[in-house]
Amino acid sequence: MSKKIYFTSESVTQGHPDKLCDRISDAVLDEIIRIDPDARVACETAVTTGLVLIMGEISTKASVDIQQIARNTIKQIGYIDPVYGFDYKTCAVITSINKQSEDIALGVDKSSKNKLTYSNMNNVCIEGVKRNDLGAGDQGMMFGYACRETDELMPAPIYIAHNLSKKLDTLRNDKKLAYLGPDGKTLVTVEYQNNKPIRVDTVVVSAQHLATVDQGTIVADIVNQVIIPCIPDNLIDSNTRFLVNPTGRFVKGGPCADSGLTGRKIIVDTYGGFGKHGGGAFSGKDPTKVDRTGAYAARYIAKNIVAAGIADKCEIQIAYIIGLAEPVSIHIDTFGTSKIHNNTIIKIIQDTFDLRPIALIKAFDLKRPIYRDLSTYGHFGRSDLNLPWEQTNKADELRRRANL
Repeated sequence: MSKKIYFTSESVTQGHPDKLCDRISDAVLDEIIRIDPDARVACETAVTTGLVLIMGEISTKASVDIQQIARNTIKQIGYIDPVYGFDYKTCAVITSINKQSEDIALGVDKSSKNKLTYSNMNNVCIEGVKRNDLGAGDQGMMFGYACRETDELMPAPIYIAHNLSKKLDTLRNDKKLAYLGPDGKTLVTVEYQNNKPIRVDTVVVSAQHLATVDQGTIVADIVNQVIIPCIPDNLIDSNTRFLVNPTGRFVKGGPCADSGLTGRKIIVDTYGGFGKHGGGAFSGKDPTKVDRTGAYAARYIAKNIVAAGIADKCEIQIAYIIGLAEPVSIHIDTFGTSKIHNNTIIKIIQDTFDLRPIALIKAFDLKRPIYRDLSTYGHFGRSDLNLPWEQTNKADELRRRANL
């Protein structure tokens, strides 16, 4: 008996308040890491009507103008006219920055690689450490996911949703739909039959616009210039629903309509809800933070396992402890699609991938200003960017180790 399900994912444009915050935080990170690759950065941004607050912990030798970085980013995104209720010239920018905690720095600078195990008087196992490696910047668990639904080995709903958001921004920035504002959201529902995407059921595009444009023009333009070009013909049928600005009006948008915050779109940043999420955000964090680096590693592993043909679908969990270099655990779920036992796959992962933060930073070349471009349209499945964790250069080795 065939199994039918529907799954929905969303994306947002550059000018969505939360994404505006992500982009400012990553712009600050990029400018600092450009000058000081070893800087420790944890930068968060909040926005509301007429106000930008940039806060966090930063330890660096670099001297940067955070206020100007914020204003330049807001300008680049398109908030250049008071008509949108928010603009780069008149908004207030407040900063509240401290240095990284010495206690956190202690665990990151010299982590535990060799454990010294002993017992106390109650026979409880205690682990001491010899510190000679770069440790994880925090505790936490990170997930990576890959599947065969798209060429980029990403789930179809989030991949299509991102393409719609990107198209909205492109048409606005190129002045082809000059009446569009910076804020916008997309949502895609895909119908699955026996775990395979067979059609797009519903597409929703909410696009900020000038008050002078009528709804009929907006609907026609969005359907013909955004939706139709972004969805494969074989996934659209006569029953596919297109909804454009469902309320009939989206003039007031951006920070004047909704406050924004760094790290509030973590599902948009990853797999659209298809894969699990450990809860840690990416933006504004330097690569010693395993929230970012560990998640990139998990995606890299999952994608290479699928590319190797070991499984058609793969989800990896990696967990770290602050101050320790090696992961405390690795978990894998192949949803019944693997050709070998999951325990065997874990052993292959341990033999193939060096998951210490210092090794990941080197392998992915993370001490460079690449983060601003990642702040919108997701950190995975990005064929428009040459991202090291999106490469499938380990697939042949994994296939050999799996004896396939």
